[in-house]
Amino acid sequence: MDVHLRDLRYFVAVAEELNFTRAARRLHLSQPALSKQIQALEAALHAQLLQRNRREVKLTEAGDALLASVRPLLESWDGITATVTEAAARDARVLRVGTLTSIGRALYPGVIDHFEVRQPAWRVELRSFGWGDPTAGLRDRATDVAFLWLPIDAEEIAYEILVTERRVVALSAKHPLAARSSLSFPAIADEPLLALPQSAGPLRDFWLANDRRSGQPARIAAEVTSADETFEMVAAGVAAHLMAEGNAAIYARPGIACVPVDDLDPAHLAIAWRRDDQRAPVKAFVEACLDAIATG
Repeated sequence: MDVHLRDLRYFVAVAEELNFTRAARRLHLSQPALSKQIQALEAALHAQLLQRNRREVKLTEAGDALLASVRPLLESWDGITATVTEAAARDARVLRVGTLTSIGRALYPGVIDHFEVRQPAWRVELRSFGWGDPTAGLRDRATDVAFLWLPIDAEEIAYEILVTERRVVALSAKHPLAARSSLSFPAIADEPLLALPQSAGPLRDFWLANDRRSGQPARIAAEVTSADETFEMVAAGVAAHLMAEGNAAIYARPGIACVPVDDLDPAHLAIAWRRDDQRAPVKAFVEACLDAIATG
């Protein structure tokens, strides 16, 4: 019988949340995929781990026993992988930096210059992630630091805000509102929008401006996972999309107009890292980001 650590992590998430929807969001999975993995785990262990119906999810006695045993196992394995990752990073002297969108804003070159002063023997490897993972690889330890858009629902991740910008709405250049110099949110509240995946959690809600909708759901035309996919659909007139003002310049292209939305809270770009990662190169990169902002 082979049971993967991944499946045990899935089980722990469901056992802690006692809700498949919340657990799937936490794991960046679809709910059907998570349910299928839990069923496969139960089949492999020949035990029912969860009792579930339309109203609630409960642990069985077998589920309680597994949860008590698995938590220390996963914590031990995380410690092992962290030790190995740190040793490998020291050997290679590579810092893995995650991103969700292009950074732009003349920020990254300055960061690299300051980082090279602080850690001259290290190099930076930039990795791009889809919008389904709002931590850009931090949660799964695929990256060491990451440029993230807030908000983020991950207590294990710390961050420093680097940039604060207005939100703008990207529209097809043919849209009746595209020629406006600015808008208020009520003017676009009923527009069909492009949404980040459900796994993006609070970040999805932020870019839909759900806090301004008084409980009324946004009209979602489609879910998107990347900037290229998004702006192809905007240019085609399929839907609008809220974004940070600085990204409007980065992703400018024919057929799209970006109009400031004056009465929405601003967007925040942050540099983030895992709270339990106290390595000198991680600290140096965060400080390099702050230096670049202060001197830029």
